Amino acid sequence: MLETVVIVIHLLMALGLVVLVLLQHGKGADAGASFGSGASGTVFGSQGSATFLSRFTGVLAAIFFITSLGLAYFAKEKSDMLRHVGLPDPAVMEQKQEKAPAASDVPASQAQKPAGNGDVPVAPEQK
Repeated sequence: MLETVVIVIHLLMALGLVVLVLLQHGKGADAGASFGSGASGTVFGSQGSATFLSRFTGVLAAIFFITSLGLAYFAKEKSDMLRHVGLPDPAVMEQKQEKAPAASDVPASQAQKPAGNGDVPVAPEQK
């Protein structure tokens, strides 16, 4: 239940960060404001929107990082639970299994043997 809540918050913060980053002006956009682009007529004033959006983006980013750490913790706990249910460790399983015989150790029937020298065309040598 708690993991689902953290996932939902994480996704909302990710979407919010994308939207806020796209809403903000680049550093080169300030040059247009000095020539009367109307930046002083915004809701937050000429500088208010930049500081408000920057601070809000920082808060969303901090929450995003915290939820990322929470999701990493949940993943670790889930892997520990799976380890304790009695499933063998893959590395140990690999050592316990006997080595499979190589293809050269298995006798091949006449139909499976590779073609002889007369059946396979030979590529001409390049000089």
